[in-house]
Amino acid sequence: MAGDRLALVGPLDTIEVSIFAVPELSRKMQVDASGRIAMPLIGTVDANGKTPAELAKDIEKALGGRYVRNPDVTVNIISSVSQVVTVDGQVTEPGLYPVTNQMTLLRAVASAKGLTEFAKEDDVVILRTVNGQKMAGLYNITAIRRGIYADPEIYADDVIVVGDSPTRSLFRDFVSLAPLLAAPLVAILR
Repeated sequence: MAGDRLALVGPLDTIEVSIFAVPELSRKMQVDASGRIAMPLIGTVDANGKTPAELAKDIEKALGGRYVRNPDVTVNIISSVSQVVTVDGQVTEPGLYPVTNQMTLLRAVASAKGLTEFAKEDDVVILRTVNGQKMAGLYNITAIRRGIYADPEIYADDVIVVGDSPTRSLFRDFVSLAPLLAAPLVAILR
C-alpha cells in the first residue's frame, strides 16, 4: 500500500487560507500561473512547491509582529490542477486525473472508469521523468490484481498508457524471454 505523500501547492490550484480569530483576512483564492498568491496587508507570497503547512508558516511570519499578534494560519488545498496524471489508451474515459495521496496504477485506471472491454491488461506502460531522465515501466494489471506484484505508486506528471503503447516495442525482446507475470519491467528511454 502506498504511504501518505505530501501534497504540494502549485500554479492554478485553489487554496483556502484561514487565520484564526481574524476572519477578514481569511479567504479562498487561486494560485496564479507563476505560483504566487496575494494576501491583504502582506502582498505577494510565493506558494509554488510548498506544502500547505510551509505556506501557512510563511504567511504567519509575514503577518506576525507588524499586523497580527501570534497569527495562527491554516492552509488547505481545495482543488489541485497542478498535481495530475494522464491516463490514456484502452480505458473508458482517457484524460487528466488529480493525483491523490495514495494514488496507485489500479486507482488511476479506476479514475478513468476502468478498462475497455478488449483492453490489453498485460500492456500497461507508465512513463515518468526522474531527475531529467525519462523512464518507462511495463505492467500487467492481471498480475497486480492477483497479488503477484505490488500495485505501483503513481506520481504527478506520470503518463499511463493502456494497450497499444509505442513504448511497448522497447520491451518486445524482454517480454519474449520472460512473461510479465513475474515482475514489471522498467527501462530508461533515450
